[in-house]
Amino acid sequence: MTTFIPHASRRSVLKGLGLAAAGAFSGTSFSFAPAARAADPFTVRMQLGWLASNGILGEVAADKLGYFADEGLKLEIVPGGPNIDGVAAIASGASNLGQISSSPSLMMARSQGIPVKCIAAGYQKHPYTYFSLKKKPISTPKDMIGKVIGTQATGRILLRALLAKNGIAEKDVEMKIIGADMTPLMTGQVDAITGWLTNIDALAVLGDQRVDLTLWDAGIHLYANPYYVSDQTLKDHPDKLQATIRAIAKGWGFVHDNPEKAVEYLVERFPNLNKDSEMKAVRPIVAYSFNETTAKAGWGAMTRENWQAQIDTYNQLAQFEKGAPTVDDVMTLSVLEATAAQRPAYG
Repeated sequence: MTTFIPHASRRSVLKGLGLAAAGAFSGTSFSFAPAARAADPFTVRMQLGWLASNGILGEVAADKLGYFADEGLKLEIVPGGPNIDGVAAIASGASNLGQISSSPSLMMARSQGIPVKCIAAGYQKHPYTYFSLKKKPISTPKDMIGKVIGTQATGRILLRALLAKNGIAEKDVEMKIIGADMTPLMTGQVDAITGWLTNIDALAVLGDQRVDLTLWDAGIHLYANPYYVSDQTLKDHPDKLQATIRAIAKGWGFVHDNPEKAVEYLVERFPNLNKDSEMKAVRPIVAYSFNETTAKAGWGAMTRENWQAQIDTYNQLAQFEKGAPTVDDVMTLSVLEATAAQRPAYG
């Protein structure tokens, strides 16, 4: 992935709710419910924010190795895309577990009254990065002064947050909206360009001339690949959510211990992915998934303090038209606390 997914609009969620209602009248069920027979597994319908990628290595491994089945669950992965509103799918009940690229999408959705809540963080540090070249390096935020920074439309607020965090006036940096490839940087149209450090294919063109400045190192600490559910699912099926997180966490533990094998499982399930590129990406992905925080609190850990800092940053930039959500609106630690003993604590 190289772009952030725009946050859900109120209209799209209402449309999704309409679809759910229509399903109820037609006899179609979108709920997190078991099949007709009590012995049948619950289906975890996992809605992605984007196309299937290495961000679900743990889920694929868990499914392949029977971890979901061991918990009485069945996994269904639903790819996202540019015209798919994953947050709306979760809010409407069309899917019961979501994974989205970045935590601010959930803050923005909640601020608009959309009933979704984060239950775990996939990546402890966000891979979002400003890439430049050695001939004109941008290795610190101050290096951006007087430069042209290329970013996707959804990345504008992130650049504004970075500048504010580092005391840089917006007028001192030129922002240029670009697409997802590296051409503008290579042709000199911009001095830096944004993307994810885990997107090996896109970065290959930069070769050994690449200079990285991560958003995290610039002081903006977002979670990547957060997992979220609707308020209703959280209320009605806490046991199934706990079972889901146990299975996923165990899958990511397998990725930590067996990265190459995990890539084989991923490419087997999604043959469109490039195995060589995924082999290069898997170790950085493990490093984003496990660090000093997970060594203490286990895979998927997150903190109220981090969420509060994110909310404060966006509130200071006047991003919440209907008022800032509270931490308790946006996230819950209940599922993580209930699965603390089963989530692998690697770092």
